[in-house]
Amino acid sequence: MNYQETISWMFAQLPMYQQQGASAYKKDLTNTILLANHLDNPEKKIKAVHVAGTNGKGSTSSMIASILQESGLKVGLYTSPHLKDFRERIKINGEMISEDFVVKFIQQNKSFFEENSLSFFEMTVGLAFDYFVKESVDIAVIEVGMGGRLDSTNIITPLVSVITNIGFDHTQFLGNTIEAIAGEKAGIIKSKIPVVVGEYTEETKKVFLAKAEECKSNIYFASDLIQEDYPSGLLGDYQIHNKKTVLQAIKLLKQHFQISADEVKNGLLNVVQNTGLLGRWQQIHSNPKVICDTAHNSHGLKIVLNQIQKEKFNQLHFVLGVVNDKDLEDILPLFPKNAKYYFSKPNVPRGLDTAVLKEKAEVYGLIGFVYNSISEAYEEALKASTENDFIYIGGSTFVVAEIV
Repeated sequence: MNYQETISWMFAQLPMYQQQGASAYKKDLTNTILLANHLDNPEKKIKAVHVAGTNGKGSTSSMIASILQESGLKVGLYTSPHLKDFRERIKINGEMISEDFVVKFIQQNKSFFEENSLSFFEMTVGLAFDYFVKESVDIAVIEVGMGGRLDSTNIITPLVSVITNIGFDHTQFLGNTIEAIAGEKAGIIKSKIPVVVGEYTEETKKVFLAKAEECKSNIYFASDLIQEDYPSGLLGDYQIHNKKTVLQAIKLLKQHFQISADEVKNGLLNVVQNTGLLGRWQQIHSNPKVICDTAHNSHGLKIVLNQIQKEKFNQLHFVLGVVNDKDLEDILPLFPKNAKYYFSKPNVPRGLDTAVLKEKAEVYGLIGFVYNSISEAYEEALKASTENDFIYIGGSTFVVAEIV
């Protein structure tokens, strides 16, 4: 199989949460451990930082990786989901894994995957860990896929664990209370490994403190600490919290690596160039100003929508699409009524039918028209806008992926 055939096989043959939702989620690490053993336990051969949380995982992981990269280290970065190319998930110093490596890895292990019914995510984690070992990275920054305790990445023993924040998302898998979700995320805390928590509430702090005490792990609440404020190439308001989390994680990593203040500064400034991160308050057009953002749950959307209100514009336009397991009653009330809406369905099996989204949105006074594709909706928004308007594209990672 060539690369495209290999990727098509991966997507078609194996359940993948990104495309399918609930059917791809496995509440068990048995298969991951089985695969790790099959691959000669690459997770035991890499130094790592482990990053969990409801929002900000990708930004936080990328900022940490960028700073480590600026300090001269060979840095692996594993994130999900991808926007354009599967290989975005696995990078070393900003360079995506080669097509050849992906093809060879699948060819060599295909029968094992099939015999053991491994999920897309389990297989991809195995690929990342195997790649990082064979390429002899100095350190890998590993982003959790979902949750933490039972996530396939949770077989590593990192130098530092990071939990960005806790909000309601994937409640069908992680629990219906903030405490339950925090408990799942806290599952990445390991014995005597320091943990950095970005944002917390009274309810989640108790969960984190209890788990840290159980594991005899030093815990740092970054939002309570005084940190120097460095400028960043990531511009969303929510990056203020993420930067604090990153700076505390880097302080702990200085026990293992030499990292100067200039390298921290340059790492934050050059994060997009160093890692290729996209879709975080990303401006793609001027006059009218057009912003793409992957925020997709109430916790993330509240911050983004507040930031939009700080912008100066004549008319506000939203190109909006979501997936079919999104809690619309949770997110639609957050959107402003004094905007024009362009509803469309992201081009994935989980995309919510546009007519359903429009009908639900109207209940909350969000009025607009239906379009056949995200790109068509965006084009119509551009046509309807003047140079002093503001266009926001989002609601789902998949919506942003079709534009950037």
